Amino acid sequence: MKLYYFPPSPNTRKVHAVAIHLELPLELRLVDLQKGEQRTPEFVQLNPTGRTPVLQDGEFILWESTAIMQYLASQGSNSLWPEVPQIRADIMRWQSWQLAHWYQVCQPLQYENFVKPLLQLGEPDLQVVQSATARFHTEAIILNQHLAEREFLVNATLTLADFSVASDLTYAVPGRFPLEDYPHIRTWYSRIEQLPAWQQTAPRG
Repeated sequence: MKLYYFPPSPNTRKVHAVAIHLELPLELRLVDLQKGEQRTPEFVQLNPTGRTPVLQDGEFILWESTAIMQYLASQGSNSLWPEVPQIRADIMRWQSWQLAHWYQVCQPLQYENFVKPLLQLGEPDLQVVQSATARFHTEAIILNQHLAEREFLVNATLTLADFSVASDLTYAVPGRFPLEDYPHIRTWYSRIEQLPAWQQTAPRG
């Protein structure tokens, strides 16, 4: 299987980390977003949205990170994606929440506070930061409460749900995410950070 990826991307990271955790061999193909390689005709043929990651398994092409994670975890029996309908539904619930809510509040803070200064795109838009911060607290309260008496999000063990939700915290420090009042999130994320697969996929530099 080939993974077309961009290592600094949180969406790439969660897919790559799952593959490493499951010891699935992948042929890695770098797509340098900073050089615009996602817009080449060759890549757009793989993914018309021009985004990473993309998985190629023979003739089968799959894009969208959550779908790729589920496909990888379906290659064999494992605790990340157990073959129990209720557990899979619970995992998918948190993956859906990540896509629809968590990402939507983490991404603006990451962009305004980290990406813009890094790429010299101007000062953070304070109005955007204030709005995203207010929405961040709304979602963080829910996640923090859920983790109050749990080590992991679903089924008392590490699952795809943890990889999905954790990915958006990759740049929590430089993105200045307001996590001070959410000890359970911080404890849980510290646990994720101890995973060899998470350490191996940490952004470099």
